[in-house]
Amino acid sequence: MQVLDLQAKELAKRFGSGAPVFSGLEFSITQGDCVALVGANGTGKSTLLRCCLGLIAPDAGEVSLLGEKLTDLGGAARRALRARTGLVGQKHNLVPRLSVLSNVIHGLLGRHSGPRYWMQGLAPAEARTAAMATLTKVGLADLALRRADQLSGGQSQRVAIARALVGNPRFLVADEPCASLDPQAGEEVMALFMSLVKREGVTVLFTSHNVQHALSYGDRILGLQGGRIAIDAASADVTPKEMAQLYA
Repeated sequence: MQVLDLQAKELAKRFGSGAPVFSGLEFSITQGDCVALVGANGTGKSTLLRCCLGLIAPDAGEVSLLGEKLTDLGGAARRALRARTGLVGQKHNLVPRLSVLSNVIHGLLGRHSGPRYWMQGLAPAEARTAAMATLTKVGLADLALRRADQLSGGQSQRVAIARALVGNPRFLVADEPCASLDPQAGEEVMALFMSLVKREGVTVLFTSHNVQHALSYGDRILGLQGGRIAIDAASADVTPKEMAQLYA
């Protein structure tokens, strides 16, 4: 039996008195899937991701995340649910003056609170161990004590990925994870990112303006256009013409 990690029904969102960003959106994502969300600028991809994680509320419709209907949850329950997810954004949002290791430990703050998780010197041994193991997976264990503001762009994004994965999330959202990187670094980071989530069996929803990344790394394509889903198909079944029309 398939387990749905994300389900959206009749989802709609607008800001102020403007036109709807999207309306009537319906889709679901099965556990273990890797789905690429694509579309031109301004089609609402980032807004949809935020609705799916409960960071903003839709104007209509409902979202079920990891089997829990977001509209049924209070603030504390919603935060506990989000602690079972991970987020990698366009901006890495590392704390510049802290070490790489401390920044990765911050990924556990959704499950724990208090100053013990603010920096490596105060963190419990199991938190440091988990953070170091995750840094090893992204190839940065040797930089654990380096300040975050001394990293290259690719290294910084690897740290952001480690921070998102350290809590062993079941569902991971990535919003343009390679947008700020040069093509070579972007390819390296994307390949590493996808190999890790596939190995761990994490469900992934990611956005990308790189059509080749979407087709290569996504098992499925969700294409947004004009406030609706114009494409919902396996990556292998999406034609170049369909992708070109999506951005027309």
